[in-house]
Amino acid sequence: MMDPAIPPVPRPMSATERAAQRGAEYLDRVIAERRGAGVIAPMPDPHDWPEPSPLVAALKPESYPLDALPDTIRKAVEEVRAFAKAPVSLLASSALASVSLAIQALYDVKRADGLTGPVSLFLLTIADSGERKSTCDSYFTLPHREYEKEQAGRKKPDLQEYRAKLAAWEAKRAAILNAIRKGEGTSGSERELYDLQKQKPPAPRVPKLLRTPENLAYILAHQWPSAGILSSDAGIVLGAHGMGQDSIMRNLTLYNVLWDGGEHSIGRKTSECYTVRGARLTVGLQIQEPTLREFFERSSGLARGTGFLARFLVARPESTQGYRPFTDPPSSWPMLAAFNQRVSEILNTEAKLDDDGALTPDMLALSPEAKDAWRAFHDAIEVELRTGGELYDVRDVASKAADNAARLAALFHVFECGGGTIGLESLEAASRVVAWHLNESHLFFGELALPPELANAARLDSWLLNYCQRERTHNIPARTVQQFGPHGLRQRAVIEATMRELEESGRARLVRKGRRKDIHVNPALLDWGK
Repeated sequence: MMDPAIPPVPRPMSATERAAQRGAEYLDRVIAERRGAGVIAPMPDPHDWPEPSPLVAALKPESYPLDALPDTIRKAVEEVRAFAKAPVSLLASSALASVSLAIQALYDVKRADGLTGPVSLFLLTIADSGERKSTCDSYFTLPHREYEKEQAGRKKPDLQEYRAKLAAWEAKRAAILNAIRKGEGTSGSERELYDLQKQKPPAPRVPKLLRTPENLAYILAHQWPSAGILSSDAGIVLGAHGMGQDSIMRNLTLYNVLWDGGEHSIGRKTSECYTVRGARLTVGLQIQEPTLREFFERSSGLARGTGFLARFLVARPESTQGYRPFTDPPSSWPMLAAFNQRVSEILNTEAKLDDDGALTPDMLALSPEAKDAWRAFHDAIEVELRTGGELYDVRDVASKAADNAARLAALFHVFECGGGTIGLESLEAASRVVAWHLNESHLFFGELALPPELANAARLDSWLLNYCQRERTHNIPARTVQQFGPHGLRQRAVIEATMRELEESGRARLVRKGRRKDIHVNPALLDWGK
């Protein structure tokens, strides 16, 4: 037995261990040299920083509840995300817009006695150009485009017959009008013209779902009563001619009525008057923040005052640009194929129309358990709408959250189960997604109410913290912010002005070393354990 007073002879290191030790010593020496040269900044002592002050109310972005989506939708989103590398909330919004557009013509949802409405969704993603919304939409709207092509082929004979009948009708009408103009007509000719007008052949209704805002009301009333406006450039909606100073109120009202599922009458002096009734609309837009702010200013408060933006499920994802290395597309897309197959099945379910071409959707109801959960969700939000409540500043948005939860629950249920009663699982999942969007709205609209300088500081602060958390650093080169920072905050002068707000709050510093400029973030704000 070895005497405990005699130290053991150390075991000789193997060649592998010696190489590892030399490598570690070399790495330590290089890091020390680079820190001495200012290439790698040492992690600062937290005591060298003041206590950071909050810029705005203590709200934080939350991770998108991807697990709340039904399996078929979630797996398709994950599969596309692996290749496109777009923000997950943008992808999910594209998928949900596709589902909404497919189902909205078939079903309405009943929340309680006397409280019924469409299942259509309005979705708005606030993000820079280049986040690949068009690409994402193209994956999830493939069945809609194929459906439109198939329906156009089926209706081709009907269209040809209609054009022939219309040409004959127009020739008869022209002959009567010509006779009246020449003085050859009589009161009988006028009566004949009146009778002929009632015989004008109706155009066949050809399902076409993907639309632009132009002539939207006429299209829904005369061509097909279900439509979707899905675009990576929300300027086509919010910056369109129809959103000019003289017509913005009229067009915001149209969108609000369509979201509610009501009737909207169009009165004209020089052409036909008509009513949009039994129509459904899905909206899925991406907009850059400066464009949205400009729309707010141009609308003179109408965008929120009319409840237009309150109806949207808002997302403002962190950009993935700069972190999307190229990968080859997969040889197959089984999860996306399953999603698109289900959408195609729904699209090929015939929508019910009345004699005037208006939709007459079936009504879905909540199960007793789901209704109890919906009531609890509604009441939890309602309490926070009072003065001093957490949602008081966004009470217009929050007041629509329970309605959106019922709509989304109906979409989840139909997509996974078909018709019947909406169960508790669908309602709870939908409530989680809507609550996430409500938090996003709270964050954005809270910043929107701030002075521009403080709003810029809040945006840059959020971006810096996300960058540091992801890269496990406290030090960001200023040129990185100029390349990849928030849109509108990439110019040197703007960055320096915004950094003064962050320095006064003790949250970050602009550090100059010769010609090099770095931004150092207060380490008290970082938690690299997450």
